[in-house]
Amino acid sequence: MHEVIWHGRGGQGVVIASQILAESAYLQGFKGVTSAPTFGPERRGAPLTASTRISDEPIRTFAQIEEADIAVVLDSSLLKVVNIAGSVKAEGLIIINTPLPADEVHLDGNHRVATVDAAGIALRHHLIREGAPIVNTPILGAFSRASKLVSLECLEEGLKWKLSGAGVPANLAALKDAYEQTSLQKP
Repeated sequence: MHEVIWHGRGGQGVVIASQILAESAYLQGFKGVTSAPTFGPERRGAPLTASTRISDEPIRTFAQIEEADIAVVLDSSLLKVVNIAGSVKAEGLIIINTPLPADEVHLDGNHRVATVDAAGIALRHHLIREGAPIVNTPILGAFSRASKLVSLECLEEGLKWKLSGAGVPANLAALKDAYEQTSLQKP
């Protein structure tokens, strides 16, 4: 089983990204997928998490994720206030929305790091709500490239399942751009 924990702020689309990943993993052929939000006091900008589990077998575990295989960070400012590295297994993967190349990100612990400028990509594709870039779609493109768990094609189908209307083409373009622009830490 692959456990993914999402770290973001209210309004960034953390929960929707978790749901799109679960649907996309199902389309990829995984038999077990779950997606669950974790809320504290809900308000725009407040830190929140969501989780996704992906498995070849049906999933019977519904508890909160203690140590994930992969952490996805939609807002790099959370690295200063949340122990992201502490929520990931040793040698796990941490995917971060930042303009920095992966080799320039230094975290405590022994983790692989991938980065993408999801905010910049969202702005280029006009994925903006109330003046802020919506980074969930671009970060899914980075997830595909860095984790190799779910293909870009299945993520495109999962995105079409969850989103509708005029925003779909821009979200698909942002997903592809982020896939291509993801920076992977050198071994």
